[in-house]
Amino acid sequence: MGEMVKVAQKKDVAQSKGVAVEAGGRKVALFNVGGKYYAIDDECTHAGGSLSEGELDGHTVTCPWHGAEFDVQTGQVVGAPADVDVKGYKVVVDGEDIKIEV
Repeated sequence: MGEMVKVAQKKDVAQSKGVAVEAGGRKVALFNVGGKYYAIDDECTHAGGSLSEGELDGHTVTCPWHGAEFDVQTGQVVGAPADVDVKGYKVVVDGEDIKIEV
């Protein structure tokens, strides 16, 4: 099991939005989908766009650069042009704190 790192508070992540956070030296995109939080690597595997700046539709985030789509629950690619998944992270909510396992 990895280390749990506090990256944000619930108030920092608006519903149906993403924010960039740092966890263990990694840039991570943190998303709020209906009050449940998900974390994936922030860098699109196609060309490096910031996924935290992408449009979130349900559990799918679209990279703002070229439109690659990823499932925020798993990091799996669900739409081209990306063909390599991003890493997903375990998220734990502790009171108002959001923690990611790194």
